[in-house]
Amino acid sequence: MKLFTAFVAVAAGLTSINGFAPNVAFKTRHFASATSLSSTAVDMKSSLATAANEARGLAMDSIAAAKSGHMGLPLGAAEVGAVLYGDQMQYNPSDPQWMNRDRFILSAGHGSMFVYSWLNLAGFDLPMDEVKNFRQHHSMTPGHPEFPNSEHNTPGIECTTGPLGQGIANAAGFAASEKMAAARFNTADHKIFDHHVFALCGDGCIQEGVSHEAACFAAHEKLDNLIVLYDSNDVTLDKMADYTQSEDVGARYEAVGWDVTTIDGHDIDAVTKAVADAKASKNGKPTMIICRTVIGKGIPDIEGTNAAHGEAGVKFVDASKAGLGLPEDDKWFVSDGTRSFFNDVQAKNKAIYDDWQKTYTAWKGSNPDLATQLENGLAKKQPSADEMFAAIPPMAAPAEATRVSGAKIINNIAELVPTYISGSADLHGSTRNYIEGGGNFGAGGADKTYAGRNLYYGIREHAMGSIMNGFSYHGIFTPSGSTFLVFADYLRATIRVAALAELGVSYVFTHDSIGVGEDGPTHQPVETVSGLRVIPNLDVIRPGDAEETVGAYVASVDRTDGPTALIFSRQNMDQMDGVDVDTRRQGVLKGGYVAKKETGALDTIVMASGSEMQHVMKAFADSPTVRVVSMPCMERFDRQSDEYKESVLPSSVPSSGRFAMEAGVSAPWYKYTLGGKVVGVDRFGFSAPGDIVMKELGMTAENIKAVVGK
Repeated sequence: MKLFTAFVAVAAGLTSINGFAPNVAFKTRHFASATSLSSTAVDMKSSLATAANEARGLAMDSIAAAKSGHMGLPLGAAEVGAVLYGDQMQYNPSDPQWMNRDRFILSAGHGSMFVYSWLNLAGFDLPMDEVKNFRQHHSMTPGHPEFPNSEHNTPGIECTTGPLGQGIANAAGFAASEKMAAARFNTADHKIFDHHVFALCGDGCIQEGVSHEAACFAAHEKLDNLIVLYDSNDVTLDKMADYTQSEDVGARYEAVGWDVTTIDGHDIDAVTKAVADAKASKNGKPTMIICRTVIGKGIPDIEGTNAAHGEAGVKFVDASKAGLGLPEDDKWFVSDGTRSFFNDVQAKNKAIYDDWQKTYTAWKGSNPDLATQLENGLAKKQPSADEMFAAIPPMAAPAEATRVSGAKIINNIAELVPTYISGSADLHGSTRNYIEGGGNFGAGGADKTYAGRNLYYGIREHAMGSIMNGFSYHGIFTPSGSTFLVFADYLRATIRVAALAELGVSYVFTHDSIGVGEDGPTHQPVETVSGLRVIPNLDVIRPGDAEETVGAYVASVDRTDGPTALIFSRQNMDQMDGVDVDTRRQGVLKGGYVAKKETGALDTIVMASGSEMQHVMKAFADSPTVRVVSMPCMERFDRQSDEYKESVLPSSVPSSGRFAMEAGVSAPWYKYTLGGKVVGVDRFGFSAPGDIVMKELGMTAENIKAVVGK
């Protein structure tokens, strides 16, 4: 009887095949484990348990070889990986971009050897040589997972993670995008979208506030296709977790509307049942599976301690592998049995994939217009910039704020690009980026459906940025979202990741300067535009009138290899009616252009952006030797050819003849003035009507004319 009990425990994953015991000191809300097993189930559990230990071995060897990395999660969550990649997820390594695949996001991106090990075992095109090349230059296995971009292309990596908590919010974006795709493209006869989104997180992700913002959004919008597995091991980097946290995480997630299950994360049966139950649930609740695990499991010298988080276990690797049933001298060992097992997994998933392809072919034949829309969205195929300009009539606007101009233009864009979507952090009425007739996204209610193109994120800027990234990673829709410019720093970390991952997302940031006025310095973003300009691969566009705003919107949609921040004003500004429409629109695409050309011998160049363009145009309208340059986007201008840049800013004009004006900190302009004077705002503003603040801080035509002396 004792032998039988031990056998069942091993097969169920309650003790590993090498005999070390799991952590059993934990509370559970629901606990699932096997009491009887068929021979097929025993074989499956045995194969998964073996694969889990071999995945541990791959992580050990790669981190030891690199002398760098994080062992804790890859070893501690190995059974979770075995269940997901070996049983519960649907994917096709031969077509890693299959649109209806399940998505896996490693929110705890520092544990990257977890996902690299499983991608190799599961048959993705990630060769063992690349696994061995972990964290090395030009490898497919960088220190944190990176979404395929110009630097890395690792099949099976769904998003860039590392900044903790963002992966949970990205996953909420994936799940929302899947809901939107299902609502817009599934039909009564053919269901082409029905996949799930899985995220694996740790205590660090749970502690970061962005995860809670996203959890509230996901629950409120009933994203029951989202499954988060929480690697709960009671450890953070500095100390044991109870040194800094004491809340009941499960109760918190239940309170905001999630289903929560707590299991032994080393019990393969329990993990399998919890994931299967979550997939089957259609109750309108996302699921959190709290997997109680031992960090660094498999290296007795460090497991269960905060030392296991990093590479402290490297010196114990060889001795520990024997305890896992792995050959000490055969590094990066994968047994023939595990390779054979995953060949069978691939065959099973290929059958699912082939059936889906038949469904898709039938759907496409019955819905050619929807198919074109979907395939264009996936391929980012849309009208060219020139075609969009041709379709958007001249604005013919009076003096108005660029946010007001933008309210019209975003609807032109939405008509031209059906997969373009918008959203706001509770500020649609102020930021003016609502798609009329597009409907509101969400779960039921009088005016919300999953097909809606306007997302209401609540006052959650950080989550909004991460969810937008999730939409972009998912690949069908082109997301944009808005808030006041001064709050851009709330989502700055997500903007940085969007730039790194080369995501074509757009931010609509309004109330752009001291012109905000009465709200005072807390809401007057004097430093924010310049702060955004220093993020590599982020285009920051601050248009100077309605036609430049057309150019800004078109540029943001036309760009697919990085994000764009659109900087719009609250205050009215004059239109540059003396400059033809095409010059202004095309000028934005180039980043900078000559708005007013000198009529005499050129000796002075005055540059500006946004609302300050009206002042320099007025100040030098009758100055024959002064050229006025509009510079709405420094990043785009800097990418132009040397010949073009010279044509706009001739090197013959010295620093003494170069000037710039902007209602923000002056530093970025000196690369163009070459040390010449910049009229900027290098201090915080104050509360007063906007025109008074502008005048007091020198943002007038009279002041720039006096400074230039022309």
